[in-house]
Amino acid sequence: MEYPRSSSTSSPSPSQSTSSLSSPSPEAISTPDTQRSLLFDDDVAADPLDIASSNATFIMVVGGLGYIGSHTVLELLKENYNVLIIDDLSNSYESVLHRIRTLAMEHFKTVHKPMPAIHFRQLDYRSSRMRTVLEEYSSYSVIETTARFPYSSLQRTDSGIELEAEVEQVGLVHRTSRISGVIHFAAYKSVEESIRMPLKYYSNNVCGLVDFLGLLEEFNIKNFVFSSSATVYGEKANCGVPLREEHCVHHHETFYDHEGNEQQALPGAIGLTSPYGRSKFMCESILADIARSDPSWSITALRYFNPVGCHESGLLGEDPRQKPSNLIPVVATVLTGVKPALDVFGTDWNTPDGTAVRDFIHVVDLARGHIAALAASAAGRVKSAFRTYNLGTGRGHTVREVVNSLEATAQRKIPVREAARRDGDVGFCVAEVRRAEVELQWKAEKTLADCSRDVWNFTKARCNPRVPDEMVP
Repeated sequence: MEYPRSSSTSSPSPSQSTSSLSSPSPEAISTPDTQRSLLFDDDVAADPLDIASSNATFIMVVGGLGYIGSHTVLELLKENYNVLIIDDLSNSYESVLHRIRTLAMEHFKTVHKPMPAIHFRQLDYRSSRMRTVLEEYSSYSVIETTARFPYSSLQRTDSGIELEAEVEQVGLVHRTSRISGVIHFAAYKSVEESIRMPLKYYSNNVCGLVDFLGLLEEFNIKNFVFSSSATVYGEKANCGVPLREEHCVHHHETFYDHEGNEQQALPGAIGLTSPYGRSKFMCESILADIARSDPSWSITALRYFNPVGCHESGLLGEDPRQKPSNLIPVVATVLTGVKPALDVFGTDWNTPDGTAVRDFIHVVDLARGHIAALAASAAGRVKSAFRTYNLGTGRGHTVREVVNSLEATAQRKIPVREAARRDGDVGFCVAEVRRAEVELQWKAEKTLADCSRDVWNFTKARCNPRVPDEMVP
């Protein structure tokens, strides 16, 4: 199973691929681009890579302008994949596209190579217009074949009358998609909001996925990377040991424990704590069932632990349109004075300092995990048509440790306000990462200190929006 990448013959140069987008001004980088609302951006129309006739293939990233999606798009470009972004901008900004392009152009300028194509469609992945997009990224050919039509004529023989079949050459139209893989980031992700608005989460995360998969199957697009979550482990996270993928399976599995003893994993989940977590478990179950019924699919579910950090440039980070709920963007609002104090939910957990323990993984490491998943599938290293992987560091930090690290980096105090535990929270959630290390040949490399430094760079850039001249194309 291959994921063809761009080449110098099929990908535009950096100057060509951005001909229709003006160089972003400081305001364009720092201020969310909320005025434009286009289904087909002018970049695509002016792109010399002719969509209708080119054979270039793309990775489609649904939700590609969000926090994890945007970093993944950048890493895909750096690995020479052409990228098609689908995003409805409900929780992101189109200005992120300019930031991705700026950073990608700077990278390819440094390595003296042409930049792959990056296309964007402002579109809800549940929209009926997705069919139109997939049609555009399809190519068609006519295959001649021989057809026999029985009973088309009579022939008298010595033994009687026989029916003679008529033979005719006919042409069959064959459709081939130039979407060689899909990465899905389009789910709603707030635990707290999912408890208040469960129907919203089931409608988008579960029902939307079902319809989307049906459309992909129609176009024979079966290489699928799903953005899952450690929330599928439910109350198992409170067992105090790193979580293995076998702690949550969808069909019976045999595995070996740390002592080498054979164990049986039974399908199901224990104590899922929110509609968000249940929606992720349901989606994984659906994907597992599809893969079992049709092994021609290649489906990878990546279970995220706690993504933090930003791109080291400070240009790309977590900047949601809606109210932030993750730890790092909330801390950023405190550092910038928007919020007076950081609410720490739960200080009575059974942990070293009473605050919850999480496996905090740098978002760039997480993004590279998606590249590794594509490469592993193409190389045949994934053991089955559906496979789950934890993406974490394998090490836990308390919330208070994260706050202390950010304080040391920023050299300023972060006011903290202790609060009661939130519904849906668990006290301990750390990944066992050996499966990803062996099968995906991927390992988290960045530290908590790296996360803090990059978050602080991003926070400073938001306060001082000037973009260095060398970063502007």
